[in-house]
Amino acid sequence: MAATSAQSTTSRPLVGVSSCLLGQEVRFDGGHKLDKFVRSKLGEFVDYVPECPEVAIGLGIPRAPIRLSMNEGRVRVIGVKDPTLDVTDKLDAYAHAVHAKGRQLAGYVFKKGSPSCGMERVKIYTEGGMPLSNGSGRFAHRFMELNPLMPCEEDGRLNDMAIRESFVERVFTLHRWQRFAGEGLTPGGLVDFHTRHKYLILSHSEVGYRQLGRMVAEAGAANLHELCQAYIGHVMQSMRQRATRKRHANVLQHLLGFLSRTLESADRKTLNDMVDEYRLGKIPLVVPIRFLRYHFARQPNEFVSLQYYLHPYPEDLGIRNQL
Repeated sequence: MAATSAQSTTSRPLVGVSSCLLGQEVRFDGGHKLDKFVRSKLGEFVDYVPECPEVAIGLGIPRAPIRLSMNEGRVRVIGVKDPTLDVTDKLDAYAHAVHAKGRQLAGYVFKKGSPSCGMERVKIYTEGGMPLSNGSGRFAHRFMELNPLMPCEEDGRLNDMAIRESFVERVFTLHRWQRFAGEGLTPGGLVDFHTRHKYLILSHSEVGYRQLGRMVAEAGAANLHELCQAYIGHVMQSMRQRATRKRHANVLQHLLGFLSRTLESADRKTLNDMVDEYRLGKIPLVVPIRFLRYHFARQPNEFVSLQYYLHPYPEDLGIRNQL
C-alpha cells in the first residue's frame, strides 16, 4: 500500500481514505480504527490519499469529541461537552479545499459513524443531547456533494461483499476513464471504452446499458466534451445499481452464446448448469467465470477478449470468490 498527497503518476487508482482506517492514530481519543481490508488488501492495488479533516482544521490529538446537532432547524457540528465549539464551517471549507486540489481521485473510503467522515447513519442529536435522527458526517456530506460521480463507501458497508464489489468495480472503471480522458478524448476512444465495458455495465443495469449505447452512437456528431461528461456520469450512475445474481447470469449467458457453435454438447451443458447453479446461489461467481475464461483461451474471440467484465479489477482481491 502506498500513500501519496500528489496526483497518481502510476497505473494504480488514487483513493481518498480516512486516515484512521490505515492505522494512523488520529482519533479523538488518540487511537485508530485500522481496517485490514482497506489497508492491507485493497491497499495492494491502489494509492491512498489519507485525510483526517478534524485534525486538518486544527483540532488536536487527543481532542474533545464532537457530534452532529440540530440547532434551529440546521445540522451543526459542535462539541459534546462544549456546545460553543462549532466546527461546521471549518469542515465545509476543508471539503472545498480538498476538492480544489484537483487530485484525480477514483474513490473514497470514509470512517463509519464519524461526525466528520461518516457516509450515512451518523446520529444527529437535539440541543439537549437526545438522539433525533441520522445523517452524514459534515466533511463527507460536502465532499460527496462536490464529487457526485465519485465512488464513495465507508468501512462498515465494505464488509458486504456485493457492496465491496460494486465499490471496487466503480473505482477501477473510473480510473480507466481518467486514463482514457488524460490521453485525449476522441470519438474512437469513447467507442472503444464503451465496447470494453459493455457487459460490465449490463451486469448492473440493462436500462443503463441501452441508454449508454445510444449515447455512444452520437460520438461523431455531438459535442465530444459534453457527450463524454454525460457518458461517464451515466456509467457511474448505472454501476451504482447492484449487480444481482440474475443480472450476472444474464451476462454469463450472453458470453456463453459466443461459444455455442464451437463447444461440444457436454461442455455446453456443463457451462449452462454452472450458470443456473450460480443464479440459484449454489456456487460463487468465480466458478462460471473461470470456466468461461478457460474455453475462451482455447477458442479466442476478439470481442470477448476486450471485456472488462471478465477482469474488472485485480483478481487477487478475491471478491468474486465470495459472491
